[in-house]
Amino acid sequence: MRFRPWLLVVTVLYLMAVAWMTLRPDVYGHRTSELLWRALDESGRHGSTSWITFSVVESVSNAVMFVPLGFFLALFFPKRLFVLAVGLCALLSYGIETYQGAFLSTRVSDPADVLHNTLGGLVGVLIALVLRLLLLPFASLGRRPAGRASSRRRAAGLVR
Repeated sequence: MRFRPWLLVVTVLYLMAVAWMTLRPDVYGHRTSELLWRALDESGRHGSTSWITFSVVESVSNAVMFVPLGFFLALFFPKRLFVLAVGLCALLSYGIETYQGAFLSTRVSDPADVLHNTLGGLVGVLIALVLRLLLLPFASLGRRPAGRASSRRRAAGLVR
């Protein structure tokens, strides 16, 4: 795989955003908190949406936050090493939860967050793998074949 500077920049910027959201004392301000609880109260009044609780929103948010990270990390590795991207998501999540438990008294360190973050990372990795499989045939269209095939073509006068 080639080194892609743009991928490194995007990944570092995304990691900075994740750090900003997870390593500060408060996730969001008073206004955002008020809006969230108002929306949850409203959804609780209706039978079809009463299952949407703070716990569900938090779990889904944790997973969604790691989907792009899993996607970006999967692009760093060859397809057969995608497990490394999932492992890095799990390791990063564990580090975040450990930091929150040790240094942020206003945050709660929850092992379930590590699971949800890792599942989100896995979804991102799977998306990257599917896109690679779909787009890989098109990526090699403009390239010349390497090895014996090109030397045979050269010998036959088909390639200069």
